Amino acid sequence: MSPILIGFPLLIGMLFCCSTDKISADEQEALADSDIASKEGGAKTTLVEISGEENAYRFNVTVSSPDTGCEQYADWWEVIDTDGNLLFRRILAHSHVGEQPFSRSGGPIAISGNTEVYIRAHMNNLGYGDSVLKGSAEKGFEPIRLDAEFAEALASENPLPEGCAF
Repeated sequence: MSPILIGFPLLIGMLFCCSTDKISADEQEALADSDIASKEGGAKTTLVEISGEENAYRFNVTVSSPDTGCEQYADWWEVIDTDGNLLFRRILAHSHVGEQPFSRSGGPIAISGNTEVYIRAHMNNLGYGDSVLKGSAEKGFEPIRLDAEFAEALASENPLPEGCAF
């Protein structure tokens, strides 16, 4: 067999085998996180923009969710404190099948600028996801993993959706 025919498969194998070495640890973790979230099928909060002033903040939250229609859709996003108390909930009255990710605003939310909160989304048929944002109005927000069972009892606390329009 010619040296070219022997060397080519070896070169291809080395490229595929070692290509992940060029991805940073942070990039690998982000890929793993996105794979986990998609396997779980839960909704994720991916971005928050805050306006207003202390004790009257408005949050504009971006959610990514595997909506398929009223049988499966993100039915709210909420702001909770680090003890698991509900501070605000934005009801989403319909699915967002053709609009992913999507952003919706809500407020005013009566918190101080340095109050740390979680922002998370809920699926009507799957409950809370574990991909949330944590932070404050002053310091900003970053994605974290939060046990989906954290403050799970809030799922039955008002306000709750009254149905799905489409």
